[in-house]
Order: sequence, then structure tokens, then C-alpha cells
Amino acid sequence: MTRLLISVSSAEEALLALQAGADIVDGKDAAAGPLAALPEATLRDIVAAVGGRCPVSATVGDWPAEPEVLVRAAERIAATGVDWVKVGFYPGGDWSACLAALAPLARVAPMVGLLFADRTPAPHTHVAAFAEAGFKGVMLDTAGKANGSLRRHLDTAALAGFLVEAARHGLQSGLAGSLSLNDAGALAALGADVLGFRGAACAGGARAAALDPDRVAALRRAVGAQTSCGVAVAGASTGCAA
Repeated sequence: MTRLLISVSSAEEALLALQAGADIVDGKDAAAGPLAALPEATLRDIVAAVGGRCPVSATVGDWPAEPEVLVRAAERIAATGVDWVKVGFYPGGDWSACLAALAPLARVAPMVGLLFADRTPAPHTHVAAFAEAGFKGVMLDTAGKANGSLRRHLDTAALAGFLVEAARHGLQSGLAGSLSLNDAGALAALGADVLGFRGAACAGGARAAALDPDRVAALRRAVGAQTSCGVAVAGASTGCAA
């Protein structure tokens, strides 16, 4: 069953998203960048406000693929108490060294690797490396939010291939990247574990605008009936996150 992830920028938005039907609340500073991290205090407030009623994920920030940089960022976010730590991998740098450096943290803090459909050639070929490093999930997103949605960059066959590869390696799978309400049903039908939204959940469809509970509820209906979260992953009740 596909779960609905809504990115939020505050504890207030987290509660709105939860009440409107989100399965996962995702902390992100959407106004500052594709994966811009929220202040650690804000993430702690979000975790406290949600109170375990659904998993909370959070991005570590827009960083280059440098081992020490990514490890420090991931450790800071993991320390806030979120259930899932999302790490984006931009082109360049040494991905193998980054994954090796992150592997010890991945054993104690469930981690999701984010790949960018508009930057990463053949993203499905990288899935195995994340599994080998102990990550619990992989997600496709887009870096250039002004250049169209995920479905502009990858066709249905490519997206389905990514999801199949994730499942083959025992990873949770997620799709995001300027997705609209019209994308929700089609992508849920592909079997993604998680679909992530920000702009489509905001007033006027603008990712930097305020979260709109009616839009979240519409996405809830489009993705499908709300499901119950609760599979334990590394000690956390986070069975529906990516």
C-alpha cells in the first residue's frame, strides 16, 4: 500500500498534515532548496508535536557528496529524534566513500538515499549500493523544481524499474519531485511505498506557500485509503517511511 508523505516546515504544519491524512511527516525547508534542512530545534518541535502518531522523516540539507560533510549533517539530523534521515546524493564526489562513511550511522538511524531523476543517469543502477550500506530506503526526487516534475524526466517504465530494483534489494521505495494531484493515482498504481508532496499540498500549488489541509486531503484520497503505520525498523515504529 502506498503511503502519503507531506513535507512540512513547522510543528504547526506537521499537525495540519497529520490531521488531513498524511502517513508520514517530512521536515524540510522547501523555500530554501530541494533538500534544505530545517533548524534542529524546529525538527525537535515537529517530533514532539507528532508524538509518535506517524513517522517523521527529515532531510540533512543540500550538500556535496563528501563523506565527512554528509556524516556530520546526518548525525545532526538523527540526533533530533526523527524516525528517518534522508540523505541526497548529488552528482560528483565519491559516492562509494560517502556510503561507507554513512554505514555505521545507518545501523542505528534508519536512512533513506535520495537520487535526483534530473541529475542522475540510470538511477536504478545505484540502488544496490544503498542496500549494501545498510540504508532502509531509496527515493527518487528532482533537484530543479522549475524544470518539471519527476514524470517529465523519467517515463513510466523507468520509474517502475526503479521500484522493482528497490523491492529486489529489500528497500522501501519513494517517488517525489514536483508531483501534482494528477500524478498521485498513476504513481500509486506503480507500487511505490511512498509518494512525497510539497507544492501540491500548499496554497496555490507553491512549495514555499502555507500548507493547505484541503489539498492534503485531496492527495490522501488520490493516493488511496489511509493505512496504519507500525512496522518496527531498528527500534522505531517506522514501517511506512521513505
